Amino acid sequence: MNFLTIGHRGVMGVEPENTLRSFAAAQQAGLDLIELDLHLSKDGALVVMHDADVDRTTDGTGPIAEKTLAELRALDAGRGERVPLFEEVLDAVKSPLQAEIKDVAAARALADVMHRRDLVSRVEVSSFHDEAVAEIARLVPGVRTALVASRYGTDVVERAKAVGAATLCLNIRRLTLEVVEHARAADLKIIGWVVNTQDHLRLVRALQLDGATTDYPEIKRTGRFTA
Repeated sequence: MNFLTIGHRGVMGVEPENTLRSFAAAQQAGLDLIELDLHLSKDGALVVMHDADVDRTTDGTGPIAEKTLAELRALDAGRGERVPLFEEVLDAVKSPLQAEIKDVAAARALADVMHRRDLVSRVEVSSFHDEAVAEIARLVPGVRTALVASRYGTDVVERAKAVGAATLCLNIRRLTLEVVEHARAADLKIIGWVVNTQDHLRLVRALQLDGATTDYPEIKRTGRFTA
């Protein structure tokens, strides 16, 4: 089984997160997949940013949902980068993507893009929210989905099965062998996040996970040699 290395918001450990610069660096580093986050602007544009507001990652303030695309584009997202549209990322890099959505509304907007650009084979959709995973699966037949969880027990397996997710993306700091075994019995793949140290990487490999989400491209180089 191939071990996947997933660039967290690009390579956010070395470049401004969720920017075209960060995604290009992740692709250049040879990461297998690039993870990003999606929100809707006030005027319905599907923009790439993690938080619900712009304060932490730009020089602006306030909720994304209260800003138009033009207002978001005027912000500096780090090193002169602009807040990208999802479709700009599709054009800027060729890597497979894992798109995290925060709600049902984003699922519907993403579904429109996936149909228009035939992205079922390229884009996996993830979310912490069960209803968002279920909605994208309903709207885009055949889409690959992943349920993300930070605080969880073995019940996360049943949740994933209920919404048809094939993969669990789990906080490795809470991951137990019991959860792994329960997931394997349900034929689910498991990705660990966030894997930024050799100790974390050894844990991921010892538990025989399917991959690791990382802030640093070095994990790609060392991952294949770590038992």
